[in-house]
Amino acid sequence: MNKNNFIENRKSKKALSLGKGWDRILIIGAGLCGSLLALRLAQRGYKVEVYESRPDLRKVDISAGRSINLALSDRGLKALRLCGMEEKAREICIPMFGRLMHDREGNTFSSNYSGSANEYINSISRGDLNAILLDEAEKHENVTLHFNKKCKKVAIEKNIAHFIDYKTKEEFPVIADVIFGADGAGSSLRKSYLSERKFLFSYSQNYLNHGYKELEIPADTNGNHQISKEHLHIWPRGDFMLIALPNMDGSFTVTLFLSYNEGEFNFENLTSEEKITAFFEKEFPDALELIPNILEEFTNNPTGPLGTIKCNPWSYQNKTLLMGDSSHAIVPFYGQGMNASFEDVFVLDEILSYFEKSEENFDWETVFKAYQKKRKKDTDAIADLAIDNFFEMRDHVANPLFKEKRKIEMDLEKTFPKQYMSKYSLVTFNEDIGYNEAMKRGRAQDKALLNLISGDEVHTHLEMTKEELQVILDKVITETNTILQEDKIAGL
Repeated sequence: MNKNNFIENRKSKKALSLGKGWDRILIIGAGLCGSLLALRLAQRGYKVEVYESRPDLRKVDISAGRSINLALSDRGLKALRLCGMEEKAREICIPMFGRLMHDREGNTFSSNYSGSANEYINSISRGDLNAILLDEAEKHENVTLHFNKKCKKVAIEKNIAHFIDYKTKEEFPVIADVIFGADGAGSSLRKSYLSERKFLFSYSQNYLNHGYKELEIPADTNGNHQISKEHLHIWPRGDFMLIALPNMDGSFTVTLFLSYNEGEFNFENLTSEEKITAFFEKEFPDALELIPNILEEFTNNPTGPLGTIKCNPWSYQNKTLLMGDSSHAIVPFYGQGMNASFEDVFVLDEILSYFEKSEENFDWETVFKAYQKKRKKDTDAIADLAIDNFFEMRDHVANPLFKEKRKIEMDLEKTFPKQYMSKYSLVTFNEDIGYNEAMKRGRAQDKALLNLISGDEVHTHLEMTKEELQVILDKVITETNTILQEDKIAGL
């Protein structure tokens, strides 16, 4: 739709009921969620102003302390497709088809993410993805990007955001018709909800006793990856773990997840070169060989916290809305943080399309309430699933019972792709199933399979026939349906 056509459409009574025609929209935050939201709203014809506290990442390296690569999967790709950005994103992705586990002796074993063909997740640079979204948003004349402008607070009743320019130290207000808070876990808009006390606002922030620190496996002398780039690598050690994701330049971003103050080794007591070296020599000797700057990186790179944020409501009247991490920050262990934020944009777009096509009169408040009603149960679910997966990745992936369960799941998905999908597949590869539904079905299936395995009711071997798998599938479906019915009766 060109601009002139859009203006004409916005002159209709129905369109004008959504704010003031050419609504001036302010987005706080130009990260992944904010940049995608700006792009989509610009494509819809809104005038969008985006204010970001950090410098323009296309001109300055601002990756220090933040995860520099992320897992992009179907839900995120769905939102990128909506905005015409899927193919550009795929050009900077590295497909990862499964996990590769490393034990203390340096032995490895792989576990595919799915038994179905062509299902994989992608390692992608946070900065590179953010940059292409900003570039695309900036192509629209109705988008203006502002950097080095920190939002101090939002006067939510008057819809005025107060900023400070980091370069000039000047403080200034910005008035908007609608304000979106896409400014992450430390959201200034969410803090204003709390501090202004204009309405009943519930908020929780729960931290794990684990933090994370990033390290690097560099490329070899030829610029190639030193270990398989087709896997997400995990060194599971019970109370802590190391993971590694591939980068386009041949390197791997390595992340250590470790307790702050519990266990033989923790961030508080790994304070000397001797202790750091002893820790890695004992627990991750094969990884240590690949990280030449381990002491410098461990000492100088920051330790980041791991927390979950839930709040309610996300909006205030027809004025403001929290999106992405500002409303539902999660821990990174399902690889769904970015995907969930991108799916936020997709769902909001669905809500806008629904009301624009309907005969109902509506305003932004109606849109915001419908959006939260559809979305919140799913973001609560992925927050809980991410915590579950922390324990699975840390404790269970090397467990024989877990290995047998995964083998059965892979065989069932490969043989009966339309009849069986594991919990991981429901969450990661089924973009049309909400996180909440995926969680309920996936947990019931997990329980059913583990009950059958531990009860010695199903057995596996390397070359199982379709008939043998059909027997297992029938048992799993029956047990799963029983569990789901029990959960429904119990109100779960």
